[in-house]
Amino acid sequence: MNWLENGEILASIGEFLAEDIGRGDITTTATVPRDTRGVGRFLAKEYLVLCGLDVAEAVFFQLDPDVGEIETSFNEGDEIEEGTVFGSMKGYADVLLVGERTALNLIQRMSGIATLTRQFVKAVEGTGASIVDTRKTTPGLRALEKYAVTVGGGKNHRMGLDDGVLIKDNHIALAGGITRAVSAAKERVGHLHKIEVEISNWAQLREAIEAGAEIVMLDNQTPEEAAKLVDMARNLNPSVLIEASGNMDLDRVRSYADAGVDLISVGRITHSARAVDISFKIQIG
Repeated sequence: MNWLENGEILASIGEFLAEDIGRGDITTTATVPRDTRGVGRFLAKEYLVLCGLDVAEAVFFQLDPDVGEIETSFNEGDEIEEGTVFGSMKGYADVLLVGERTALNLIQRMSGIATLTRQFVKAVEGTGASIVDTRKTTPGLRALEKYAVTVGGGKNHRMGLDDGVLIKDNHIALAGGITRAVSAAKERVGHLHKIEVEISNWAQLREAIEAGAEIVMLDNQTPEEAAKLVDMARNLNPSVLIEASGNMDLDRVRSYADAGVDLISVGRITHSARAVDISFKIQIG
């Protein structure tokens, strides 16, 4: 659970709970005796790729440090079939009730991202291309959502604006061209940072590579156009890394992988992933 020991993540979980609890769970307080013990079981109500058990556990720990750990025979990234009870937790019933919704919201969201990512990863198997995420994440949930991408088999792109140099169309326009933008970046950023440039045609591709870009992003190209640009890029610099981006979906992502790109960035694996259906049933125990 080392990744979860990040103070910002733990603080966020506290904020999520405060948002839901407010001044207290009046329903639970009114109906459930304080000393009642319970056991809650997580049930997959559809196929899913499991992600977020540690997060769910942390939600309940925030409420009661003495709550039991989630008991499970599954690991993060396992594929769970519909109807499977994949984890259980014992503790005071009121703690389980109060934490239920926040824990479920997080694990459903994270498992949904992992599940969709796995579909994209399987779609490009055997091609050598990797599926990567974007910054199109839910504010406040980026670390958790990007973690879910890795659980699904994808890779992370930039965590934030301070994590890498990606020169896009607006930067190019404001800097006065690709060559000026790349030169300025090389002068001002550290030697460990690679420079990526978004391009949309052959002329921009050539200019970016000749200016010293280590990565080029083929934005909104057809698979056929992407294949031609990949060949051109390899002729200019065989070691250049090539990323394809722009409205990727499961029906056509394989065609971009077959075009020879190294990376395929898919915004929908975070911004459009559907939360999977999971229930948390609590009984006296």
